[in-house]
Amino acid sequence: MIENGASDGGPAVKETLSAVEADLSRPWYRLRFSSAVEARFEADTATRRSRHLLIAGIVALVIYNLYIFNDSVIRPESLLISAGIRFGLMTPLGLAALYVIYRGISPTLREATMAATIVIAMLLSSANFYLSDSPHSFLDTFSFGLILLVGNIVLSLRFGFALASSLLCAVIMTSFVIPYAHTDNAVKINTLVVFTSSAIFTLLANYRLEASERQAYLLLLRERLGNEATLQSNQVLTKISTTDPLTGVANRRHLDEVMTQRWHEAIAERTMLGMLVLDIDCFKNYNDRYGHLEGDACLRRVAQEIQHHVRHELDLVVRYGGEEFVVLMPNASASSAFQAAERIRQGIEALAIPNAGVSHSPVVTISIGVAVTRPNTALPPSLLLLQADEALYQAKREGRNRCVLAQLQEGQSSAQAHRDTPHATGLASSDGETKR
Repeated sequence: MIENGASDGGPAVKETLSAVEADLSRPWYRLRFSSAVEARFEADTATRRSRHLLIAGIVALVIYNLYIFNDSVIRPESLLISAGIRFGLMTPLGLAALYVIYRGISPTLREATMAATIVIAMLLSSANFYLSDSPHSFLDTFSFGLILLVGNIVLSLRFGFALASSLLCAVIMTSFVIPYAHTDNAVKINTLVVFTSSAIFTLLANYRLEASERQAYLLLLRERLGNEATLQSNQVLTKISTTDPLTGVANRRHLDEVMTQRWHEAIAERTMLGMLVLDIDCFKNYNDRYGHLEGDACLRRVAQEIQHHVRHELDLVVRYGGEEFVVLMPNASASSAFQAAERIRQGIEALAIPNAGVSHSPVVTISIGVAVTRPNTALPPSLLLLQADEALYQAKREGRNRCVLAQLQEGQSSAQAHRDTPHATGLASSDGETKR
C-alpha cells in the first residue's frame, strides 16, 4: 500500500507523524486527510491506483461491448445503431480515457476522467435503450445498475466522484426512462426504485472501501514513520556516544570501534594504514594562564584546523583525551601521512593563538607523531598507535612543534617496532623534555 520513497528528514518525520495521529482521530465522516498527509497518500498510492483503474477499465469496457449479443436478441432491428454506440462511440472514448490514465495525470483529473467515462456509459446505454422500439427493450433498465456497480465498486472511484457520477447517472437515466413510450409506468417505477437502491448500496460500499483503504494507509504510515523516527533517534544517540561534545570530532570510543575495522580492511585490500598522534605543546601552562574556558576554545580551534587538512571522506579525526588528538588515515603512504602532519602543524601555528609564558614559542603549537604500516595478521592494531605515540614522545624530546615519522617494517613484531629509531623533521631542537 505504501510504496518505497525517500525518507523524510528528522523534523519532517515528527511533523508528519503528528499529522497522521491527528488524522487517525478525525471525524468518521471525513475521508480526506490533512493537506500534507493527503498529498503523501496520493503520491504513495498513485502507481497502484492507476494500475487498478487500467485493469478494471479494460475489463469493464470488454464486458460493455459483449452486450452487443444482448442487443442482437432484444433489438435486432436496431443492431447497427447499438454497434455504432458501443464500438463507434463508447470504445474510442473509453480507450482514450484509459490512455490518459496510463500516461499519468493528477489524482483529481484521474478520478474525474473515470467518473466522466461512467457518466458517458450511462448516457450511451440510455440512448441505446431509448432509440429502440422493441417490446423487450425495457429489460435494459435492469442492467443500468451495473454501470453504478462498475463505477462505485469495480473502479472504486473516490467517494466524492462516485457520488457525483451516481447523481448524474440518475438524472440521465430518469430523463430517458420517464418519456419512453414503449414501457408502462409500473416498469418505469420499478426501474427507478431498483436504480436508486443500487446507487445507495454501491455508494455505501464505496464509502466503506475508501474509508478502510485510508485507515489502513494511516496505520501503515504511522508504523513506518515511527520506525524512521526511532532509527533517526538511535542514529543521533549513536553519534552522540561516538562524538566528543567539546570539539565535535570523534571520541576515543569511536576510534576503538573503527580501528579494528580499518585494520582488517587494509589487510584484505593490501593497503597501508597511517596514524597521527597530536599533542598541544605546554597546554597545561595555557590552561593555568588563560583559564579553562579559553582552554576549551583553544581545543575547538585546534580540532577545526586539524579537520581542514585531512581527507574528509577517508580520515578520522579523534579527540583521544585532554589535549591529545589522533588522525586515522586509511590507504596512506608514509610521505602523504607526514605531509598531512606538517600541514596540520603549520596550520595550527598559523592560527597564532597567544601562549605567553612558554619558552619555545609565543603561540600555541603542536607536536605530531606519525606512523604508517601495511597491516597483516601477525601484527595487532594497537601497534600503530604505540608507534605513533612513541614518535610523538620523540618530537617532544627534540623540542616540540615538530613532526616525527616512525618507520614500521611489514611483518615486524611490536618489540622490534619499539627498538626502531624514529626520524624527525621540524624546528631546531631545544632542551629535551617529556611528552607533556
